[in-house]
Amino acid sequence: MSTLTLSRGLNEGLRKALEDDPKVLIMGEDVGKLGGVFRVTDGLQKDFGEHRVVDTPLAESGIVGTAIGLALRGYRPVCEIQFDGFVFPATDQIVSQLAKMRYRSRGQVSLPVVIRIPFGGGIGAVEHHSESPEVFFAHTAGLRVVACADAAEAFTMIQQAIASDDPVIFFEPKRRYWDKAEVDTAAGPDSAPPLEAARVVLPGDDVTLLTYGPLVRTCSEAALAARTEGRSIEVIDLRSLSPLDMDTITGSVSRTGRCVVAHEAPVYAGLGAEIAARITEQCFYHLEAPVLRVGGFATPYPPSRLEEHFLPDLDRVLDAVDRTFAY
Repeated sequence: MSTLTLSRGLNEGLRKALEDDPKVLIMGEDVGKLGGVFRVTDGLQKDFGEHRVVDTPLAESGIVGTAIGLALRGYRPVCEIQFDGFVFPATDQIVSQLAKMRYRSRGQVSLPVVIRIPFGGGIGAVEHHSESPEVFFAHTAGLRVVACADAAEAFTMIQQAIASDDPVIFFEPKRRYWDKAEVDTAAGPDSAPPLEAARVVLPGDDVTLLTYGPLVRTCSEAALAARTEGRSIEVIDLRSLSPLDMDTITGSVSRTGRCVVAHEAPVYAGLGAEIAARITEQCFYHLEAPVLRVGGFATPYPPSRLEEHFLPDLDRVLDAVDRTFAY
């Protein structure tokens, strides 16, 4: 076991994928000599060469379009989008081509492309650097959408994503890049839960708290704080945003009878709304209260000095938990 940051866990996972399969390559802005803005790809170009870790022009549409062409030729490209807000120039390629090719070809053509996107706020960045665009891609049929939460998950999930024959949008919580966790770097991805499976982070009996990415840590801290008041909160890391692991979700909610969904993205038309609707449909007679949502506000991301007011924190999560017991 090694103690790694989330950033380093991703780096080790990418390194293992490059070692195991000569068809894997990494491409993006500054991923080579610089090692990426967050140093996720640090040292990989030095060890694997410029033909495997490719510095590209500042053109997201070109990066993804090139990756699609490479995938058609049998490669497994891993694209890095430098910041979440920069993905939108590539959206046409992702939605119109990447997501649809397998369906369009009746399963004859697969596009095993991974698009890594640092997402979320909390680093004091300017606009376009703190977005949460995951719902756009979760809404797009043909894409797998996942989000890691810690170093151990990052290490295995990035390898599983690269091995998948489906295109994968891989979200990385940028404010957790420096959080550390124990990682078994000797274990293969086959020993980890499947990419589409949720995981119970903390077991509990009174209320189910569903979250992903950067808020897994926040919600875990909220659950531990609630225990001092006698509340038992079950925290579930969704991991896969599309498809959703509804068996794990409904199994927990049917037992607890209460549910709160938390994410950094705005609540309006967010992923939490889809989850709340599904829970209401499948667990209606088990619910003791409506499914409540905690998230960002329906505004553009604010200036950095105001982001702590925008982002869900421990108090807002616990407030929602308290409100579920008022019914």
